[in-house]
Amino acid sequence: MSERFVVISGCSGGGKSTLLAELERQGHGVVAEPGRRIVADQLRSGGSALPWVDGIAFARNAIQIALADRAAAADAQDWVFFDRGLVDAASTLQHLTGDPALEAYGREHRYHHRVFLTPPWPEIYVTDAERRHDLQAALPEYERLLRDYPSLGYEVIVIPKIDLCARADFILAALSD
Repeated sequence: MSERFVVISGCSGGGKSTLLAELERQGHGVVAEPGRRIVADQLRSGGSALPWVDGIAFARNAIQIALADRAAAADAQDWVFFDRGLVDAASTLQHLTGDPALEAYGREHRYHHRVFLTPPWPEIYVTDAERRHDLQAALPEYERLLRDYPSLGYEVIVIPKIDLCARADFILAALSD
């Protein structure tokens, strides 16, 4: 199962969601980013589990959603592309609390051994209601992910800054190797 689950992670504003929309357009299964779903829900309900209000509650919610997403995709027969995932949430929680969340969640709940990261891309970076931080604030998380995925035995592949269809083709080619 886990080798069919492919994580696309990386720098905030690096084009992950657009890339996943292209993969979905091509007929692949995709799972939306837990963080964006949490933020939308919390803004709608007036909740406080927001990364800029209560980052720990936000990360814990992201872990629960990522676990549920994995369970929901368990019967998939083909690739399922995750916009971020459990390791991202565990990395955030561990960074904020010092708890060994990466070890607790990252080793037991595996994804495909190749993880794709979008690099910082200032030319396309934008803020919005759900992404309030600037690019400089996003860089430390990107650096953590570059460190944390390999620490769990994943091969990290940084996606080149090329046009959208070429990015999708790049990922699919890397998975067929």
